[in-house]
Amino acid sequence: QVQLVESGGGLVQAGGSLRLSCAASRRIFTINVMGWYRQAPGKQRELVATIISQGRINYADSVKGRFTISRDSVQNTVYLQMNSLKPEDTAVYYCNARDSDGDYWGQGTQVTVSS
Repeated sequence: QVQLVESGGGLVQAGGSLRLSCAASRRIFTINVMGWYRQAPGKQRELVATIISQGRINYADSVKGRFTISRDSVQNTVYLQMNSLKPEDTAVYYCNARDSDGDYWGQGTQVTVSS
């Protein structure tokens, strides 16, 4: 099992930046896939970015060039740097860990982008 704790959400004006953090309870290199998802009001949860244990990264088209996912194996933390934020990025952002023993989610952190 793995526990995930997100932090770093908040309110920001359009064009601004935020960095989300996801602290994992075990070594992140032992986890097959870690990623960020988001869910806006009235919408389904959608993928934002993922990073697999070997380092390959995938982004949703809507965030390419603006968001960057990274990891720190010493801190066992995955980050999501979000730049050039838009009002449509407003959502609850969830950290996810996917492994052979299960699919784990953090509690979510709210990101609100004002126009």
